[in-house]
Amino acid sequence: MTYPLLHELAAAAAPHRVPVAVTCRVLGPARRPCCRWLDRPVTDTELSEAYRASALGDAHRDDPGLGHRFLLDEARVAGEPTAERTAWRICRDNG
Repeated sequence: MTYPLLHELAAAAAPHRVPVAVTCRVLGPARRPCCRWLDRPVTDTELSEAYRASALGDAHRDDPGLGHRFLLDEARVAGEPTAERTAWRICRDNG
């Protein structure tokens, strides 16, 4: 994703500050979605998944021998409702 790069180039502390309009013109993304991303770089979906991964990770630390289905139950008790497939994917991605 080029938005973090655009953010770094346009930062006030950057050694060679480049305006967002110029970097968008050179790198290709549209300016409006880039500015939207700069206002809110973390989406609700990413935040929700981070909370779910945290709940599954906490349950795994408490009992490392549990599989993803048991971890899913522990996450639900902790207040993070998650679909079974989502829990499996998060467990797979995080090892």
